[in-house]
Amino acid sequence: MVVSAVQNTAASQSQASQASSKAMVDYDTFLTLLVAQMKNQDPTEPMDSTEQIAQLATFSQVEQTIQTNKNLEMLIQSTTLSQAGSMIGRTLESADGTQSGIVQEVQVYSDGLLATLDNGMQVVIGAGITIR
Repeated sequence: MVVSAVQNTAASQSQASQASSKAMVDYDTFLTLLVAQMKNQDPTEPMDSTEQIAQLATFSQVEQTIQTNKNLEMLIQSTTLSQAGSMIGRTLESADGTQSGIVQEVQVYSDGLLATLDNGMQVVIGAGITIR
């Protein structure tokens, strides 16, 4: 179960990295296309100012969305680290009751937390676990 969680974590990190890269490529592509369109427009029939304002507004929305996503990712990371720190030294029992012990270490992954207990066992922190 632990190996599976670690493999899932590695896959999730890879997917998040690819999604972030794709968003940046899309953003850069949008900016490049907008500049190229403005440079190559017909001077006898320039772009309608309404269209230009709409495209600039779209550009602004894309930029704001990327910044919002970055801020949300940082907030989630901060919350996860805080949760991990609060579990150290507490007694943890797995959902099925087969694993329990005092949490010595918590590893943070993009898809969750993995606790190492004082008896050496590792437990994925998820639904159904009990922490005292």
